[in-house]
Order: sequence, then structure tokens, then C-alpha cells
Amino acid sequence: HVQLVESGGGSVQAGGSLTLSCVVSGDTDSRNCMGWFRQVPGKSREGIAALDLDGVARYADSVKGRFTISMDTAKNTLYLHMDSLEPEDTAMYYCAARITPVCDYAVVRDFNYWGQGTQVTVS
Repeated sequence: HVQLVESGGGSVQAGGSLTLSCVVSGDTDSRNCMGWFRQVPGKSREGIAALDLDGVARYADSVKGRFTISMDTAKNTLYLHMDSLEPEDTAMYYCAARITPVCDYAVVRDFNYWGQGTQVTVS
């Protein structure tokens, strides 16, 4: 089992930056791919970034060039650094872990463990 706890959300003005953190604990064999997702009320959860065991990052077109996913293995913490934030980025943000090493952020249902979410509001 894997536990994930997000933090770092808040309110920011358009054009600003924010960094989300996700502390990861539990079975290391069950976190072969880490991802960030977001969801607004009434819409499906959207995958936006993923990081595999080799450190290769993949991004959705909507955030490419603005968001950066990274992992500090010493701190067991996954990060999402967000620049040039837009009102359209307003959402609840979640981190997740996937057991299988196929690291596709778009297949939300294949991620096995989820955090509770942290709200980001851009105005």
C-alpha cells in the first residue's frame, strides 16, 4: 500500500507561480510511476503530468512548458512546480502512484493510490 499527502495549494493571481508537494510513503514496489492530476466540479479528472522510474517526465499539452514534475527521492516527495498560471488552471490537484511502470498520465483509472487533493485557485 502507498500513502500520499498533498500540500501547497492556495490562491494566486494569473501569471503567478505555485509549487505543490506530495509526500509519499509505503510500499516502494507499488510506485513505479507518479503523476499529478486535476479536477474541476462536474468534469472528469484530468491527468497532467507523470514521472517514471528513469526520471522521464511527460506532460499534457495544456500544461507543457508551464508545469514541471519532479521527485526528491531523499525526501520521498513529489513536486509540481507551476508557472504562468491561468484561471483555467483552477482545480483540485491530486498526486497518484501507479504499480505498473507504464507511465501514461492520460489513463487516470490505471493509477492505484491517490492523495486527498489540494485546491488551486487562479484569479
